[in-house]
Amino acid sequence: MEVETKKAGFLAMGLMIGLRIAVLFIWMFAKLAEEVLEDNLERFDSSIIGFFETLETSTLNAVYTLLTEMGSVWFVASLSVILILFLWFKAKDKWATLVFVVAIGGNGALTWLLKQIYERGRPSINEAIDAVGFSFPSGHSMGSLVFYGFLIYLTIRSHQKRAVKIALSMALGLLILLIGTSRVYLGAHFPSDIIAGYLAGTIWLMLCILVLEWIRWQSNSQVNLGHALQGLFFSSYGTTTQQRKH
Repeated sequence: MEVETKKAGFLAMGLMIGLRIAVLFIWMFAKLAEEVLEDNLERFDSSIIGFFETLETSTLNAVYTLLTEMGSVWFVASLSVILILFLWFKAKDKWATLVFVVAIGGNGALTWLLKQIYERGRPSINEAIDAVGFSFPSGHSMGSLVFYGFLIYLTIRSHQKRAVKIALSMALGLLILLIGTSRVYLGAHFPSDIIAGYLAGTIWLMLCILVLEWIRWQSNSQVNLGHALQGLFFSSYGTTTQQRKH
């Protein structure tokens, strides 16, 4: 029981750290949005867009067009249905299924809401690459981070070998970054839109994962996380106090 209590304490600390990181990202998003509203990022956006323009080739056009499709609504939605079916029928993980549905559905609603709030125009309009509507934050960046980020979480939580977990997580992380850069390369978004999408997506994903971790623990353990955190804190405090006395 003591070992389980310690595990609960460390999990509770992890949840608290995660919440603090989420709060930090909220602050960063708010500051970025303020800069966007005050048109203070024009030089930053222009310099990065100019850099990508120097890289333009027919091969990169094809590659980035494919990558941007991997972050599109229809593609992510299709993969989401497959993942939901897998989690529900194969993995039989009802809580992961429920939280994933909330993560994807909530991300769509949050993306739409933020776009309506800031109403930032796009660098260019191109329906062929799903570049319509408002620009800030990038829906592709938010959606890919939440979906592929959740896949990274499931990979880390799986029973695969460590090398497989690391390789798959790095590949998915790289894909998230490439989808974001594809939107800048194809002229669909400003770089600051992409950064904002990553920030907002990270906030939402972290909150969903924290909730899922809390539910998992509460469902499988009789140890209360709050009490475990208090016990761990007072235990550490007592040990530190004794060391100082000696």
